[in-house]
Amino acid sequence: MFRRLQNENLRTPTLSRTMKDNQLSLPGINGGRVTPKAVWEGFDPARLTQARHLAGMTKKDVAAEIGVSPAAVGQYETGSTRPRADLIPRLAEVLDVPIAFFLAGRPHGKLDSSMAHFRTLRSTSGMQRNRSLGFAEQVWELTYALEKRVQLPLVDLPGFAGGEVHPGVELSLDPLEAARELRKYWDLGEGPVRHLVRQMEARGIVVVTPEPDESAAKTDAFSSGSLPRPLAVLTPNRSDDVYRHRFSAAHELGHLVLHTVATGDARQEREADMFAAEFLTPRTSLQPLLPSRIDFSQLVVLRKTWGVSVSSLVYRYREFGLFSDATISRAYQRLNTLEHLPGFSPEPVSSYPGEQPSMLRKAFELAERHADLTITRLASELAWKPSRVRQLLGIADTRPVLRIVQ
Repeated sequence: MFRRLQNENLRTPTLSRTMKDNQLSLPGINGGRVTPKAVWEGFDPARLTQARHLAGMTKKDVAAEIGVSPAAVGQYETGSTRPRADLIPRLAEVLDVPIAFFLAGRPHGKLDSSMAHFRTLRSTSGMQRNRSLGFAEQVWELTYALEKRVQLPLVDLPGFAGGEVHPGVELSLDPLEAARELRKYWDLGEGPVRHLVRQMEARGIVVVTPEPDESAAKTDAFSSGSLPRPLAVLTPNRSDDVYRHRFSAAHELGHLVLHTVATGDARQEREADMFAAEFLTPRTSLQPLLPSRIDFSQLVVLRKTWGVSVSSLVYRYREFGLFSDATISRAYQRLNTLEHLPGFSPEPVSSYPGEQPSMLRKAFELAERHADLTITRLASELAWKPSRVRQLLGIADTRPVLRIVQ
């Protein structure tokens, strides 16, 4: 059931009729020339904060680079004052954005820590969280720009306030019951969940995996249900193993259906783990299949069938109350000696297309064919650098690189 290289298409995005009527029009964007004076007149303080967060810089860092006081940068961000027009090009250079980035008038999905579920909240610095939130905001802005041209799958997530399909449906607050109810609502049956990430995207959930060097990649997986579309960010440090990756996706799905407000406490994390385990391996289906003793050769077969790690299957023995904690502990000790052997070693997500996000890239490709959208046009509309658009879409820059030999 859990197969490699299976190419099942998610519900294909369709072209929007309003693709040419909804182009963003800002001074200096979409063909015009941006000047520092124009940016000064239309300066958006929130964009400066977002750019600073994305750059991983403090107000003191920015102040030192542009030759003003940290208090002055704080005033720019609150809107009390605006940076002088002659400082704006330097500000853009320091923060690695076009000067048009600071213009007001573009949709901006603002997030704070209470609006996103961070798995490692206590061990994550405020700067790291802010960078990740800025990343999530940009993912939403990219999604919004694409959705003006392409009809993405409708949001079909019970309990999500912005849901477009049966918005009145609510799931239980009990994580185990909620997992069972969602499987039933999504008509997944009682067996293994095939292509979990694609299942989520087909229900309108935006799933992204940042580049390894991207700021959000340092935070571990997180999610937010506070934007017009639910978002799950699955970080690369879990992509080296498809089984961890799938559990991480199910964990974030649990947050999206169980927790309206992110508190960052251990209880919410435990509930998301309980949801993930029951969603991927329902007790009524898995328990009859578990060997009467912990037989790793049989568990490896179940791993492949259900798409979960052997470690997760061992933990299910404990959750089902089939063995004592001491027995489970000994099993983990034995498992640690096998983790580099075939059948136990990690398998990369790259071998499993159904577990790789593709909705945003497919939406761009559709708009590219039918709406004459280009990376350059999209970057201009968003006021980003083209390289940033490619990065979030997961599209490599195929231009040849000129190297000067000295």
